Amino acid sequence: MANESTAPEPDNADRRAAIAVTAALGGAGVVAAAVPFVVSLTPSESARAAGAPVQIDVGAVAPGEMRTFEWRGKPVWVLRRTPEMIAAVKQATAGVADPDSVRTAFPTPAYARNPLRSIKPEFFVAVGICTHLGCSPVGPLAAGANPVLGEHAGFFCPCHGSAFDLAGRVFRGMPAPDNLEVPPHKYLSDTVVLVGDDSKA
Repeated sequence: MANESTAPEPDNADRRAAIAVTAALGGAGVVAAAVPFVVSLTPSESARAAGAPVQIDVGAVAPGEMRTFEWRGKPVWVLRRTPEMIAAVKQATAGVADPDSVRTAFPTPAYARNPLRSIKPEFFVAVGICTHLGCSPVGPLAAGANPVLGEHAGFFCPCHGSAFDLAGRVFRGMPAPDNLEVPPHKYLSDTVVLVGDDSKA
């Protein structure tokens, strides 16, 4: 009877190595498949801007400058007022319709119910949408730059002619029924504002 030749069986160490390599490759495949799924569950930047609070570095806004940010799909203005701008707000008080921000169409948070409508006099935070029919006012405009504003500095809505001072207070006799909206916000530090959350503000 002829001798049958058989291939030597791999020893246990070789078998374990093969199993380990197979498991590692399988695990890598699972991770590769899972990463896009997990990433899809993370809110996008636009989704966070649409609903979540937004942090704004107001320290990056130069005096006299205004920047626009997005929160819940709305334009949020941050105006860093100069001492001259603050003085202009005080001068406009006699001509505005709701100097103490007590109207309730667009309620003003208690911490902004003051002539400057702000937590810190230097920084004005507002939603840049006219309270009449939702257009976006232009500005800030210097005194004398707009016939409706006249001698006052402020914002002008080109859609229907409403005018607001540099604290977003509507002047008397304008189509807009209320001051510009002040969103809920609070300071996380001297230069960082959280818009959309004013808990313990």
